[in-house]
Amino acid sequence: MTGAVLGGLAALRDELATLYRDLHQNPELSLQETRSAGVLAQCLRAAGFDEVTEQVGVTGVVGVLRNGPGPVVMLRADFDALPVEEKTGLPYASTARAVDRDGDDVPVMHACGHDMHATCLVGAATLLKRASDEWRGTLMVVFQPAEELAIGAREMIDDGLFERFGKPEIVLGQHVAPLPAGFIGYGTGPVMAAADSLNLTLYGQGGHGSRPESTIDPVLMAANVVTRLQGIVAREVPPAESAVVTVGRLQAGSKDNIIPDKAELGINVRTYTPQVRDLVRNAIERIARAESAASAAVAEPDLDWFASVPALVSEPEATNITIDAFSRHFGVERIQLMPQVNASEDVGVFGEAVQVPTVFWFWGGLETEPTLAAFREGRIDQLPGNHSPYFAPVIEPTLTTGVEALVLAALAWLGKP
Repeated sequence: MTGAVLGGLAALRDELATLYRDLHQNPELSLQETRSAGVLAQCLRAAGFDEVTEQVGVTGVVGVLRNGPGPVVMLRADFDALPVEEKTGLPYASTARAVDRDGDDVPVMHACGHDMHATCLVGAATLLKRASDEWRGTLMVVFQPAEELAIGAREMIDDGLFERFGKPEIVLGQHVAPLPAGFIGYGTGPVMAAADSLNLTLYGQGGHGSRPESTIDPVLMAANVVTRLQGIVAREVPPAESAVVTVGRLQAGSKDNIIPDKAELGINVRTYTPQVRDLVRNAIERIARAESAASAAVAEPDLDWFASVPALVSEPEATNITIDAFSRHFGVERIQLMPQVNASEDVGVFGEAVQVPTVFWFWGGLETEPTLAAFREGRIDQLPGNHSPYFAPVIEPTLTTGVEALVLAALAWLGKP
């Protein structure tokens, strides 16, 4: 069955490579992916999908292929880009610019490989449609927007994804990574961290820098909060657990001799369990309020939590079934067990919303031999990773491996004729 489906891939490779270069050269920011969505929807229609719906969750695309009685299997890919200026030097490098949500003009690049994700899903959907006599069930193909904002999955669900198109029995997804091309990486249980972002505003009383006694200095308040936050992981999170607390933004004031009336902090949290997640969030709020009180702040701090996604859990039993299918096709020597990744992904929101298993894996996108050498020699940090202006997967064997993995995963769960 697998061979009959994958047999058509060779004839499809050039077409998919052209699609990938087009998406890479024309990236679009989150919830602005209108051109990309149109291209992907047309690819599904050209492949023979009768049910193709655009503008699901603002810019998402859903294709449904009903092929007799059997399981409903969801394949998902994201397709938004990042405000990054590309420095790869590729002939198809992006020179695109856009206006972001803050109204700023920014460069745009597919620095996380979502163009490769989308292309591989087009390839898998096309092959499964062409060989539909080899399987039974319903294939739900989901191109999700706004993964980089951690809101795209929720946008699609709130727009009636599962009410309109059916409830899957499993959610399958993948991510290209700085691994050797042709290799698959996986984990079971929590494989990617939960992410929570906080905008924290501390309120002081402004005045002249020469008269600090007449002010309540929010800069000092913010500095103490930043320092104190570093103790959460070191002194409150159990050593056997994992968490990261990052203050990525601190803004206050406009001039060196003016004490401002407020300070703003942007805080990001990564955790793997609900218990540690609650512990860290509560500790941050406690510290912010306590420092405000200790400083005689004129008002309680504002705490605005946003862009929260749960830990991505690759359900162990379902993951083992899927990886077994990969091992039989690729060989066990190309399958790697990976440590937990502190980065986050909102694909887990789909499975969590309808209480079905999610299986998620990584596959390599960097030149195989140089990357293997870097692994052997301990030079992993020198490899371009996701979100780097130098990150661009080699087209082959990345494209072939990604298409094959999606097809193999889908066939592991779809019914047999």
